[in-house]
Amino acid sequence: MKPFAYVKAANEQQALAALGRERGKVLPLAGGMDLVSLLKDRIATPDRLVNVKGLDGTITATPDGGLRIGSAVRLVDLQAHPTVTAQYQALMEAAAEVGTPQIRNLGTVGGNLMQRPRCWYYRNEEFPCLKKGGARCYSVDGENQFHAIFGGGPCHIVHPSSLAVPLVAFGAKVRIVGPRGEREVLAEEFFELPERNLYGETALRPDELLTHVIVPPARAMKSATYEVRFRSSHDWPIAFASVALQLQGSTVTDARVVLGAVAPIPWRSPEAEAALKGQPLNEATATKAAEAALAGATPMTQNAYKVQVAKTAVKRALLHAAGVSA
Repeated sequence: MKPFAYVKAANEQQALAALGRERGKVLPLAGGMDLVSLLKDRIATPDRLVNVKGLDGTITATPDGGLRIGSAVRLVDLQAHPTVTAQYQALMEAAAEVGTPQIRNLGTVGGNLMQRPRCWYYRNEEFPCLKKGGARCYSVDGENQFHAIFGGGPCHIVHPSSLAVPLVAFGAKVRIVGPRGEREVLAEEFFELPERNLYGETALRPDELLTHVIVPPARAMKSATYEVRFRSSHDWPIAFASVALQLQGSTVTDARVVLGAVAPIPWRSPEAEAALKGQPLNEATATKAAEAALAGATPMTQNAYKVQVAKTAVKRALLHAAGVSA
């Protein structure tokens, strides 16, 4: 591990003052679940770490009835919050599935959204992969059973955040602050494909901080997250889906369907949404929507199985949200 300086920021202003403009030279530290392993493996080699646990760690109601979630909120507190449990089931279920109880007691909302890819070529210092400035993505001709089936490259990582997927489904925004002021960005636009941002995964600049997530009012929305893993204990999902539905009786009037662990970003499916709108939500409709969601998938040499896994995740998330047995 490379030696580094350490700054403990008491608040947002102090944290911003300690950041720098050069990518990777100054990094924020929250729960440390991801960053510490990156430091140990020398994938991250910052000159300075800035402790950002002093950022907002509360969940409050917005004037329009939505939620404002501080980036320092712990996952265990997000999972247990009464409004999240009652109105944002997909978010609660995603938070409850992250890691182990120990990880959820330390991990934060901001840390979960900002964690780096879990690709074993990226995480291994012996491989100068494309994302680290190398000449190629080793997964193309290598071990790619857990890599992307959407997104088209040139880097075939899958997005690691569990919370990002339901937040995109809810149409959430993220609040960003920096030396140029503050801005709010749709979660759907915050996460960026490698073809646009090869060395990062988000629209966040090195001298900016993600401070809050703003979730719109639920307005009787039905939602759910369904994950598929190899192991039910501490593991990352093979594929999962979050859905958010507006129903009139049993008929879908509006729908958002987002897939996780299948692309370098949370992968929204307009095709699945179109297949649902105006239709009664039952097993046949859910199956049709799941087929539509995966129609454009392009598997690699070892991950074609993900197509069927993701179809199952979409179908079961839809039925779970509507309270229909699969």
